[in-house]
Amino acid sequence: MARIYPVVLCGGSGTRLWPRSRKARPKPFLPLIGPRTLFQQSLDRVADPNLFATPTIVAGKAHIALVEEQAQSSGDARLIVEPAAKNTAPAIALAAHALPPDAIMLVCPSDHYIADEAAFLAGVEKASELADQDFMVAFGIEPTRPDTGYGYIRKGAQLGPGFRVDRFVEKPDEETARGFLASGDFVWNGGIFAFRAGAFLAELAAHRPEMAELVLQSFGEAERRGWQIHPAANPFAGIAGESVDYAVMEHTDRAAVVAADMGWSDIGNWEALMDARGCDKDGNHALGSADFSGCRNVMVDTDGVRVSVVGLEDVIVVVDGDEVLVTSRAGAQSVGKLPGAAQQ
Repeated sequence: MARIYPVVLCGGSGTRLWPRSRKARPKPFLPLIGPRTLFQQSLDRVADPNLFATPTIVAGKAHIALVEEQAQSSGDARLIVEPAAKNTAPAIALAAHALPPDAIMLVCPSDHYIADEAAFLAGVEKASELADQDFMVAFGIEPTRPDTGYGYIRKGAQLGPGFRVDRFVEKPDEETARGFLASGDFVWNGGIFAFRAGAFLAELAAHRPEMAELVLQSFGEAERRGWQIHPAANPFAGIAGESVDYAVMEHTDRAAVVAADMGWSDIGNWEALMDARGCDKDGNHALGSADFSGCRNVMVDTDGVRVSVVGLEDVIVVVDGDEVLVTSRAGAQSVGKLPGAAQQ
C-alpha cells in the first residue's frame, strides 16, 4: 500500500451531545468511549509510520489549544487553522494545497468512532488503490439497520476492490431506508474519503471554480507559525461554505465507493453513543455513579452526583456540572435544538 497522508478534520460543535459537548470543548475532544478522546483515537488509527505520513489537522482558531494539548504524540504533524468555518470542501482543499499533488489524502472526521481498526485499515488499502487511479473515493459503511439519520450511497458497477457510485441519497424516511437495507445495494455515507491531492483540487476547480480560486488565494497568503499554517482570512471569507459531498462527490464522474464493516459510528447523538458503548443484559449502561432498578435500555452518564433510575425504559440521563439532560432514546436527535445547547 502506498504511503497515505491522513487529513483529520476538527469541525462542528456537537450540540446533539449537549450538555457534555460544549463550544469550548466539543465532541472530538472528549473521552466519550475509553480514556482517549475521539480526536486522539483518530490520530491513533493513522499512527503507523510504515503506512501513514504524519497527519495534517484542520481546525478553527477556537480549538488550537485543544489540538495542541491532545496531539502531542503526533510528531511533526501540521495544523491548518481555518480562518472561518466553511464546511468540509474548503477545509479539505486547504489541506490539499499543503500536500504534494500526488499524495493520496485520507480524509477523516475527528469525531467518529471505529471499533474494528483492522477492517478500517483494509478499507484504507482498497480506497488507496482506487485513489491511485485518480478516483474520488468515499467510504461506505455496511448498514446494520434502516437508519434515517445517515446519508446513503447506492453502489454501481464493480470497480476493482470497490464500486462506482451510482448516486448519493439524502437522509431517507424509514420506509425508504428499509427498502435500501433490503436491496443490499446501499451503504451509509461514512464521511471518510480518499483521493490524490492534485486530483481533488482539479475536480474542485471544475465544479466550484470560485471556491477553488478563493482557497488558493487564502493558502497562498498563509502565515506560518511553527507547526501551524494560518491561511489568509480575507479571501476565505468570500467562500460560500459547502460540504465535499455537494461540491465535488455528487458532480464528479470519477466517484467510487469502498464498503467497510468496521464498527463505525458518527456518535451523532446520545442514542448513538449508547449503542457504541454497549450495555448490560438489561440494555442499561452507566458511566459514573448510577443505580438501576427495574430498568431496560437506560443510560446514565454523570460526572458527579449519583443518579438513581427506577422502572424506566428507553431513557438517557446526562449530568454535566450544573446541567442535567433527560431524554427518551427517540428524542435524542432533538437535543441540539434545546435552549441550553443553543446558548452554551
